Amino acid sequence: MNSHTYPAELALATHDGPIDATVTVPGSKSITNRALVLAALASQESGCELTGALQSEDTEVMLDCLMQLGFGVTADWPHCQIAFAKNTSGWIISAKEAKLFVGNSGTTVRFLTAMLGLGDGRYELDGVSRMRERPIQDLLSALHDLGVTATSANGTGCPPVTIHADGWKTNRVAVRGSISSQFLSGLLLAAPFAGRTIDVAVTGELVSVPYVDMTLRMLTSWGGDFRHLKSENAYRVEPISYTAANRPPATYAIEPDASSASYFFAAAAIHGGQVRLRNMPDLSLQGDIRFAHVLEQMGCTLERQGCDMLLRRDSGTLSGVDVDMNDISDTVMTLAAVACFAEGPTTIRNVAHIRHKETDRIAAVAIELRKFGVTVEERDDGLTIHPVPIAKMTGCAVDTYNDHRMAMSFALIARKVPGTTIRNPACVAKTYPGFWADFDAIFAK
Repeated sequence: MNSHTYPAELALATHDGPIDATVTVPGSKSITNRALVLAALASQESGCELTGALQSEDTEVMLDCLMQLGFGVTADWPHCQIAFAKNTSGWIISAKEAKLFVGNSGTTVRFLTAMLGLGDGRYELDGVSRMRERPIQDLLSALHDLGVTATSANGTGCPPVTIHADGWKTNRVAVRGSISSQFLSGLLLAAPFAGRTIDVAVTGELVSVPYVDMTLRMLTSWGGDFRHLKSENAYRVEPISYTAANRPPATYAIEPDASSASYFFAAAAIHGGQVRLRNMPDLSLQGDIRFAHVLEQMGCTLERQGCDMLLRRDSGTLSGVDVDMNDISDTVMTLAAVACFAEGPTTIRNVAHIRHKETDRIAAVAIELRKFGVTVEERDDGLTIHPVPIAKMTGCAVDTYNDHRMAMSFALIARKVPGTTIRNPACVAKTYPGFWADFDAIFAK
């Protein structure tokens, strides 16, 4: 089933008994979009090939935007490869004007907004209606500190964004971290190419810290040089100077997506049995791989076998947990689904920032779980879920709010509760177009 043949509402058959499956999930969206930005900016020095790249709505809009900006980039999607030619234009961004459509991709709009400040011209970024509700003012204010004119065209602090750029003009910038770590990551990705030492300070709490760690580790792979000024809560990023001994990578391998893997691990937790995840590095760049450790707390067993991770639940019941998910917030909805089949309540804390994602994810989860008869306490920064016996759960039509993670997470409940359907199943194309086929396959035995 592809995105062109999805029905408006998808019914999933329930499954009894344990599962035994081996899965290979597609490449990480977060790594793919970061690698696209870094490969584009480093292409003044040399070309690069990305392997294991994810084809999805989010990565396709990023790729299309980079093409419009004049980068010589081509995709070989059947082989999960993206190739950048060397940029010989003499400009870090050759296009002097562009109107860019970013869909509902937060990484695309935030990384490109920061990157376009390095250019020389006028640029506009806009997206779908939900994108026009997603905040970006903290990043625009930071760019103003760098001498870039970047404004919210409608005065809402959200896209559309208009940028008049002539490079970064100052050496220090501060950005607030409490709404999204992507503002900081966008600045860090662009900073090594600004032609000067840049101090990027973080004000307030920083959410989703593992994604910033991912950004910094990837900068190192591209020859970046930085240090954390702990006393100032800032990162000092030096300008990249490529030499014979310090070159951008000729090829860069993208890991499987740990957020996507969470749904398959969760299926093993709910149904019993085991799921083997293929080819996940032991020292993964992705914080969301720690979701598997939350499942361990609930009663599952996690093993590493060579390049693979194996999660299983042999017997017994799952136990509810109380967990701060700020660092792994993309898996909040996965845990909410698992919590419905645990003994005792599950409390999810410190994730207020997910109200600004593709939808208000805290509110959406609460609304949809209550349709099943589950008791949910909603707070500003999270949820407490009180499960009920499966026999007392009522099948329903799940609204997904055009949010890919709502669809994939509630598919886990649909496999246990008869009479459940998923509305707008096509929304998974944002990050995992082949999800439904892969999800069906683990129940085939």
